[in-house]
Amino acid sequence: MNISSFEDLLHAARLQPEPQRLLFVFADVELPDDSTAEQRARFQAGEGGTFVPLMSVDKKPDELKTFNALVEESHQFGRDWAVVFVAGLSGRNGCAPTSNEADQSLQQMVEAIKTGAFGAYMPFDRQGNPLQIG
Repeated sequence: MNISSFEDLLHAARLQPEPQRLLFVFADVELPDDSTAEQRARFQAGEGGTFVPLMSVDKKPDELKTFNALVEESHQFGRDWAVVFVAGLSGRNGCAPTSNEADQSLQQMVEAIKTGAFGAYMPFDRQGNPLQIG
């Protein structure tokens, strides 16, 4: 299935043979302190930087109706973010993973994003549009 919007992602998650839990890591883009003048200039032009995870949450697909609902919920954490990385965690035997079961996967996502290894996750901008990074 081609995912061209957040709603497509929700739809795809709902169609999976086993119940899913969606994992979300919200991140901002920052420039490292040891950046060069060239890197700073590119960053000011809207390019470059590194992703810094700020917060994470997990949801069953039926707990989330729209991307705007996710954005609204993110406001309660009081942090502004630039991108949200999403992954799906599949259940077993007709049961979706619990939030406790999702915690380890969320921690792995956070660590992967910190090191730049985020290729397995689907990034969306603040409007719910999929991003191409790299």
